[in-house]
Amino acid sequence: MKAPGSDSGPNAPEPSQQTDSLLRRLAGPSVNKAGQVIVRFGRYLCIELFNRLAKDQSEINRIIAEASKGSKFYENEKRKDKELTERISRILRHRDEVVKGVDLRSVEQSVDHLLVKLEAQRDLTQIIVHVDMDAFYANVELLDNPSLKGKPFAVGKGVLTTASYEARKFGARSGMSAFIAKKLCPELILVETHFDRYMEMSKRVMDVFMRYDPTMCAAGCDEGYLNITAYCEEHQLDEEECVQEMRETVHRETNLTVSAGIAPNKMLAKNKPNGQFKLEFNSHAIKAFMRDLSIRKVPGVGRVNERLLESMGVEAYLGIASNVVQPGTREERKSIGAERTFTSISDKDKIFQKLEEVAAELESDMTNGGWTGKTVTLKYKLDTYQVFTRAKSFDRWVSTKKEDLFAIGKELLVPELPLTLRLIGLRVTKLKDLKAEAEKKAAGIMKFFGAADGGGSPTKKRNIATKEHMNAEQLTELKHAFEDAMPGYHEEVEAEDEAEEKHDMPLDVYHVLDNVTVDDASSVDRGPRPGGRLDHRLRPPNSAPAPTPSQSSSKPTPSGPTNVRSFRASSTGPSASVRNSPGHRSRSPSRQARSNPTASEFSTQTCPICAKTMVTDNDGLNAHVDFCLSKEAIQEAQAASSSAATMHHAGEQEAWTKLFQ
Repeated sequence: MKAPGSDSGPNAPEPSQQTDSLLRRLAGPSVNKAGQVIVRFGRYLCIELFNRLAKDQSEINRIIAEASKGSKFYENEKRKDKELTERISRILRHRDEVVKGVDLRSVEQSVDHLLVKLEAQRDLTQIIVHVDMDAFYANVELLDNPSLKGKPFAVGKGVLTTASYEARKFGARSGMSAFIAKKLCPELILVETHFDRYMEMSKRVMDVFMRYDPTMCAAGCDEGYLNITAYCEEHQLDEEECVQEMRETVHRETNLTVSAGIAPNKMLAKNKPNGQFKLEFNSHAIKAFMRDLSIRKVPGVGRVNERLLESMGVEAYLGIASNVVQPGTREERKSIGAERTFTSISDKDKIFQKLEEVAAELESDMTNGGWTGKTVTLKYKLDTYQVFTRAKSFDRWVSTKKEDLFAIGKELLVPELPLTLRLIGLRVTKLKDLKAEAEKKAAGIMKFFGAADGGGSPTKKRNIATKEHMNAEQLTELKHAFEDAMPGYHEEVEAEDEAEEKHDMPLDVYHVLDNVTVDDASSVDRGPRPGGRLDHRLRPPNSAPAPTPSQSSSKPTPSGPTNVRSFRASSTGPSASVRNSPGHRSRSPSRQARSNPTASEFSTQTCPICAKTMVTDNDGLNAHVDFCLSKEAIQEAQAASSSAATMHHAGEQEAWTKLFQ
């Protein structure tokens, strides 16, 4: 029987295809969890199952579909599955048109040459290890409650954050509704989450990993990537011996088990649970391993891309991937956001209350993390599970204050009301790193005096700051209970264009709502309106026009670098305190005699003390340097250095604390 709403005609998908794909979609993205499938090749790994499913996967899919039928979630998944099926049909029609009259043999020869070039790039010199704690949350709970051993249980009440291996045999998985999990396993025990305890154990585990690779890349609170090449050479260890030693150390110090895979790159292989797998370091073994690997098991290929690739006959992956392992850097951060999921609400005041909570969380993240940005995006999810975003861009760095963030979000939300929502969030993009600004300013004076108080360059400090084991985006995903069945942000982070860079305010962050006529800028709609129609008009309609560059740069500041620079530029010599100091060197007569420099004598100059860039002549630069060398300027720089160190420490602590609140 054809599913309701399916198309008819020669290009319509087969009814069975749509039914099967919908069942697979409803099974969820983590259907391949260890303990659920007979042979599983998961994210960067190969898993040989330690036991079989108590229920057949097709039976699990049927139960999930029956339990979901009639719900708004089911209808939304059915709609998305139908849209994907139609998209595949369009792609296949386009493919058939493109290949008409094409010399396929010539194309295949070109592809063969490309494969040879790619193969030449394969690097087998590095020993990369992927480590993953076994059912981390569940096993931490077992440490505190041994009576759960051998029983099917899951962590989380409304949505499962993880499931024990006994529960996975029945099809329970992370991200699944507890209601559905109970249908699959009536004996399932639901356990409250204890994030502070998980944080404690995660730190202990990561400390062990970092003994083997201090620059490891953490991919979450229980997972990471290590390059142990140097460690093995230094300690004269075989890679398998090294990994076995590391796993035993973790178990001895934490009573938790960890699985690990060893391979030449991040396409690692491992056994679970409590397993270890090594992929041979030669091209033939890697290609043999990948040949029979389902395309779904390749990193980054989820339910949607799996269907797209399968429909076009793409069935294999060469296994060539990066072997660079390093912690993420602050420079890589593209956005910062917060969101809340809740039971469906339509009351306007309650929605605003949720938005205010999100704004407060975002304020905390931005303040402690040292971030600001130029674009604020409102995200909301209807009770039908449809996701919409609305964005507003500014020509200045937005305020990090809760009241201002809430006001921007409210301005974007009000035109869409009335709505019935189950999620609301705010996100800031086009980021500026305020920590880097503070460190740069502090580093200038330290560099001048050759001091080593900072313990390293600002870049090194920012890299060290990333050893928080996970970035804030990953923390947010974990904290919101692995809602992998829910769509994420569909934002498109836009690159800063040159015009915006010219008008950046490098050191001052203004309150967005201080003066609407100055701060307000373009507002952009992203995606269709809830009714399904596209809306390309600027929103909201009563927004004030964007300021001109002159307006943007003319806002006075009580005590900013601009005022200081203009004051010193008008001076005829160094300050009295510097002029009378023993170490002061007077300028040459020729330099003192120069006045009224021509435009050609002005150029872009960088102060060696505070690292500020300005357009001036040599006299102006010297006057600025004199000011920077004054006692007051030195004190300010030292205070900035102390502030930067405090922000760094607070940011690291906040990142861990936010996850487990």
